[in-house]
Amino acid sequence: MRRISRITVAGAATASLALALSACGSTSTSGSSDSKGDKGLAIAYDVGGKGDQSFNDAAYAGLEQAKKEFGYQTADVEPTDGETGADKEQRLSSLAKQGYNPVIGVGYAYASAVKGAAEKFPDTTFGIVDDATINTKNVADLVFSEEQASYLAGVAAAKSTKSNVVGFVGGVDIPLIHKFQAGFEQGVKDTNPKVKVLSQYLTQTAEEGGFSSPDKGKTAAEGQIEKKADVVYAAAGLSGQGVIEAAATKKVWAIGVDSDQYQQEALAKYKDFILTSAMKDVAKAVYNLAKSVEDGKPETGIVRGDLKTGEVGLSNSNPKFADDAELQAAIKTAKEKIISGEIKVKSS
Repeated sequence: MRRISRITVAGAATASLALALSACGSTSTSGSSDSKGDKGLAIAYDVGGKGDQSFNDAAYAGLEQAKKEFGYQTADVEPTDGETGADKEQRLSSLAKQGYNPVIGVGYAYASAVKGAAEKFPDTTFGIVDDATINTKNVADLVFSEEQASYLAGVAAAKSTKSNVVGFVGGVDIPLIHKFQAGFEQGVKDTNPKVKVLSQYLTQTAEEGGFSSPDKGKTAAEGQIEKKADVVYAAAGLSGQGVIEAAATKKVWAIGVDSDQYQQEALAKYKDFILTSAMKDVAKAVYNLAKSVEDGKPETGIVRGDLKTGEVGLSNSNPKFADDAELQAAIKTAKEKIISGEIKVKSS
């Protein structure tokens, strides 16, 4: 059942939505042939946009699942270069005004925009991925314990290196990405204290392209590989593609992030060098919020995914990784200790 507060909008309203969004990002809408004529989930992408083979694409997968299951119209909107917080808020408000529900900002940069839009549209459920600062009754903060998956990535790196040097490439020097670095470094050191970790950030701000510049990622990874790193882990959005390319070119291991990058079509030619990926199930979080609205019991407050809930972890797609019994045993032990609380993973 759709919520009674859901607004049903006709074709003219769809046209007005397109006009409203044209100034602050391109949008695509889609519905099923047996659509009930109403609107459901809408997402607004983070920097890098759809096609990053990582974070944003995971959110889109959740949208596609919701569209298929609930048979309603959805929308997904791209960011624009140099946009302001006001632009983001206008984008979210436009989606809510046209009847989309829930409306999700993908990425911490949407924090102020989600807060503002949620106050204007109290009958719409909003979500934000990777931010836990919004305390509003109609907002769900969709966050993850990325440091836990990163710890397991550190275990994998320490068990796989032959040079005793591994690398970490962060997209932007911010607290969110510090969680990836901290967990990874702890996992490496707890597994083998002799392994050296080279850590580097691409930019200080997202506006400088840290999450959207494969060339920057490639250059950083090449520098670490020159210093003998033979496993490189990237938490850098679209920039991570450059890290993976560099690793494959030099025939060393890369560890992907957010999505199972071994399975990504755009990275297929590099997949033999993608050891694993430290995943967080953004797709599930996005879908679950949509389902909660569909069921008339919308999620609100902090909604966290971790190892215990199964919403973070390592991918097993690469047979060389999945079939390594010693490596899998080490990861299994570490996972159990984290879930039990025996291992406390640092987040900074």
